[in-house]
Amino acid sequence: QRADAAAAIAEYRQAIAIDPTFVPAYANLADVYRARGAEGEALAGLREGLARNPRAAVLHHALGLALVRQKQTAEGLKALRMAAQLAPESARFAYVHAVALNDAGQAKEAMQVLAVALKRDPYDRDILSGLAYFTARAGNRELALGYVRQLRELDPEDAQYAQMAKQIEGAAR
Repeated sequence: QRADAAAAIAEYRQAIAIDPTFVPAYANLADVYRARGAEGEALAGLREGLARNPRAAVLHHALGLALVRQKQTAEGLKALRMAAQLAPESARFAYVHAVALNDAGQAKEAMQVLAVALKRDPYDRDILSGLAYFTARAGNRELALGYVRQLRELDPEDAQYAQMAKQIEGAAR
């Protein structure tokens, strides 16, 4: 595995040398470093990529996740917010940003991020699930159940949404 990782690193570095704006090479290079436990190198590679591609949402996203894992939450949240702003069509970026905000004790801000994302994509299951969960935790059970109803309309066969509704209703008692 070490030889495979070293070969992958060399290939990604060669790709970057050929095209310093090739975003996937930076993202994949960071993944290889992280898999080897070399978080510092992963962060450096992502920052190098962002220096050359400051509008690469995927690199901001990867950097944000790496920083949050390193307990550099404030900087990580900034990077995740930037990813979501640069790629507003990506519900995934908004969802991850909201989860990180919630984990950092910023539940209200997390719900705002998801509410904006829901306006862009009212059928995204992750966004709706996140809103259901966060609003239920905030004590707004009716609104949470409304999100669950939307989820059930999107996929009536998915048993997890019925279970989610039961949990929210049970918590209200």
